[in-house]
Parts: sequence; C-alpha cells; structure tokens
Amino acid sequence: MDQGYDPRTGQPVGEPVPHTSSAEIDRLSTAAAAVAPALAPLAGRADRLRAVAGALEAAREQLVAVADAETALGPARLNSELTRARVQFEMFAAEVDDGSFLDIVIDRPDPNAQPAPRPDLRRMMVPIGPVAVYAASNFPFAFSVAGGDTASALAAGCPVIVKAHPGHPQTSVLSGRVIAAALREHGAPEGTFAVVYGFEAGRDLVQHPAIRAAAFTGSVAGGRALFDLAQSRPDPIPFYGELGSLNPTVVTRGALAGRAQEIVTGFVGSYLLGSGQFCTKPGLLFLPEGHGLDVALAEAVAGAAVGPLLGERIHQAYVHGVATLADEPDVRTVVPPTASAAGGYTVAPSLFAVSAAAFVKRRGPLLEECFGPTALIVEYASTDDLLAALDAVPGSLTTTVHADPEAEADLVRTLLDRAAARSGRVVWSGWPTGVAVTAAQHHGGPWPATTAPLHTSVGTAAIRRFLRPVVYQSVPDALLPDELRDANPLGLPRRVNEPSPNS
Repeated sequence: MDQGYDPRTGQPVGEPVPHTSSAEIDRLSTAAAAVAPALAPLAGRADRLRAVAGALEAAREQLVAVADAETALGPARLNSELTRARVQFEMFAAEVDDGSFLDIVIDRPDPNAQPAPRPDLRRMMVPIGPVAVYAASNFPFAFSVAGGDTASALAAGCPVIVKAHPGHPQTSVLSGRVIAAALREHGAPEGTFAVVYGFEAGRDLVQHPAIRAAAFTGSVAGGRALFDLAQSRPDPIPFYGELGSLNPTVVTRGALAGRAQEIVTGFVGSYLLGSGQFCTKPGLLFLPEGHGLDVALAEAVAGAAVGPLLGERIHQAYVHGVATLADEPDVRTVVPPTASAAGGYTVAPSLFAVSAAAFVKRRGPLLEECFGPTALIVEYASTDDLLAALDAVPGSLTTTVHADPEAEADLVRTLLDRAAARSGRVVWSGWPTGVAVTAAQHHGGPWPATTAPLHTSVGTAAIRRFLRPVVYQSVPDALLPDELRDANPLGLPRRVNEPSPNS
C-alpha cells in the first residue's frame, strides 16, 4: 500500500492506495499497445490536451487541498505549480497544432544527384509507442501524474502509464481520475492513460515488452536501477532519467567586489527555495578565499523560512547527509545543522565550507547530493585552483556564473566554456532555481544529471523523446500518410528539396 503522510505532523493522510499487481500491469500495458495506432493520427490530439488542461483547472481547489495535505507545500506554491501543469498541456496542444515537431522532410527524386541518383524520400516523426512515466516527489503536479512527461508523451501520440510516487498517493489518484475522465470525454479510447502504484509495479512496467520508452525524475539510485532494467531487456528501450545535480555556482572576485550582499541574498534564497528540494538547487557555491561572507550568510539563513521536507525517507537522508558533511575532514561549518523544534519532517537549514584543494582531494563524499536545505561553499585561492575544483564536479543540470564581464573578460570566457561543457543550462548573474517552460528551454545535462543529455524534460522540445523517424521511399502518393502527400492536406510545415536544376 502507498500511504500519504502530512509532513508537518508525520500523521497519515487519507486511505492507503493498494499496489498494482503484475497481472494488472500486463493488462494495462497490453491495452496501451493495442490502442497506440488509434492515437497516432493528429486529429483530435490537441483537443484532448486542451481538455486535460481545462479539467485540471476545474478541479484546482480539490487538487490543491489534497496535495497540500500530503506535501505541506502550501496553497500558494501548489496553485502556481498546478498552473504550470495546466499551461504545459496547453503549450503542447499548440505544438501539435503547429506540426513542426513532425520534422517533415521531402526529397523529390533526382536522377542526376551526386554521387548517385536519388529516389523519392519522405521522412517524418511518428509516436514511439506506449510510454512509462515515473512521477517525482517534489513536484506533485508539474513532474507527477499531470506533469510535463505525461503531457509531452500524449502530445507525441503515445499512450501513457504513470507510476505514481508513494509520497503523494491521494494526489496521484485524484489527478489520474481528472485526466482519465477528460481524455475519455474527448474521444480517447480505453488504454490511452493509466496510473499504477507500488515499487514492484515500477519494475514490472519498465520491463514490460509493450512499453517503448520511459521517463523518470528522482534519485540517482532509483533512476539508475530502472535505467539498468530498461537496458537489460531483450529489446532495450530509451530511458530518459533526470537524476541528481549539484548545480555549481561560481562567484569571482570581480562580482563579489561589486555586489556581495546581493549575491548572499540571492544564493540563500535559491538554495533554500522549497526547503532545498529543487533539482536545480545551487548545491555548490565557489567563492574566492577571504570572501568574508560567513556572518552575512549565516544571518541570511537565520532569517529564511524553511518548511518541512516531503517525506520520512528524504528527512532521514538529509539528517544523515549533513551529519556526514559536518564530520568530513577540512570541512568548516558556517551554519550548524541544529535540531528543529517543529514536528513532522521539519529540519533546520545548514551550510558548510571547504577549501578547493580539499574538495578535489575528498571529491567522493563531498559530491554526494544532499536533498534538502544545505549547501557547500568551495573556497578557491587562484584561477587554477577554481578550475581544478570545477573539473571535479560531475555533469549538472545547470552551472551559474557571477563575474565582471569587462574586468575579467578572459576568465569569463573560460568559465562559460567550462559551464557549457558540463551542464545543460548556463545561467549568467542569476540563480538556477526556476525553470521556464518555453521552446528554448533545456532541462537536462551530462550524467548524473540525466541518462540522456541530448534531450530535455521541460519545454516543448520534450516531445522529441517520444518520437522516432520513419522514411518512406518511392511509395505512391495515394499510399502515403496524409502528412507526407504532395497536396499537404493537413497544411503542415515541411522542407521540400526539389531536383537539381540540371535534372
């Protein structure tokens, strides 16, 4: 059973939700495979996505109340997140209407083409098939049952089976009902969408032969285990996992000289946002030696409001993680991890510091992500010191740079190049928390940030994960899909390469 708990008290919320049996996983996956061809045509796809968006909005009050009981994230944060979930469905509906995501290319036959005659070739993207989505704990709407993975997979024309996160089962049940009803009322056939529960269900799902791709947001350990299962299948499938990220932030002497207090305020607000439970939390802050910010940082942390962590396992991992950091040789405590007087899963924030040389030497334990309101300052003595420490950091979702672009021009270029090589998003003079849902967004990065750095889980480009290319060669026009016919009956954007002038 999946049982929700109120993080403020640790007390159960609602009735426990039974785990999904292997037999039911088989039935749902088989049904998804059977319905996949019916979902492939574009007709009705955008309308179904808008119907889900409208249904989420109509159920807002009930959804927010249930989610707050299970996550204690508060109505303001949850209303904002639900709006994001709704907007994602609307954005993908617009993407479907536009049709550019199909990436249609037509090469007309050319007998004089070099180095050999060219046949008629027509390429488009088609749905990959049933998709397994693994919900995250820290975003009960935007990265959960009603999240961007679900929206983008449905937009691609794929059936979706969501494995709910055990931290908010009642929210998952209600979200699933709202989405399923909206899809059903707008013509989606049985098998288009389902939600399943339980650890074993998650393992069964990624291994079921009907599942053709999977998307995951969560821990490195959990994501790696599922990734390995996906790759060890007789027919390996794409596994798009967003796992762990330290999101280094570099502050140079030039930036510190001009706006030290602004940097202190911004950093503390960013690393404590959502009680440090954002995947884009700046977990590493690189500061020059002698920065003199310990007091200012401690005062800013003391004045920040931190809510409870999302669940017992996260709470236990945080307590263990900060204790490990505090006991590490050469680590200095800037803000001690004091015991919290509040109940439930509430913790006190903490902050630590270490020299760049010690950081490189002890990179193993110091590079363990600690989910929650803590971070590590890395103090560097020189540019070489800084770059060596940066090179020790594994792939991240983001890297942030605060520097003086005029006085430190050469260093800035070096830092930006290093940042682009190790992360999916480079942030200049800002903070990484807050991920805009746009066409240009890339929420991904090299391992261990993700298992697939070519793709994003946020923004309209996320649809590409659930599509594959198919080329039709010399197929008569009457037998082609509507998307590829000469008359272009659907009015889709496409690139047409005509024969060379000498043909």
